[in-house]
Amino acid sequence: MTQPPEPAPDATIIEGTAHNGKPCRVVDNTGTIPRGELEQLLEDLVRDKRFGLTALSATGSSEIRLGEPQFTHLQMGDDLYRFLLFPYEARLEAF
Repeated sequence: MTQPPEPAPDATIIEGTAHNGKPCRVVDNTGTIPRGELEQLLEDLVRDKRFGLTALSATGSSEIRLGEPQFTHLQMGDDLYRFLLFPYEARLEAF
């Protein structure tokens, strides 16, 4: 299982509890997104049961790896961020 790297020194971290009772958090590595928006994102992710282990395999691969991060992008306000979803951490980084 891939572990997320340490947050940036000026990162904003919002902690919570996942649907299964385990600690989870949202990390804004840019330190620029308002706390209220990060709190809402955490609530949405918990409600949608997005935290926890998932099994993913690369297209065409015969290997399944548990806990690999999912990558996409996310728009917050007028800004676009790289969004990485680890098993119990959602991370936003500069895009």
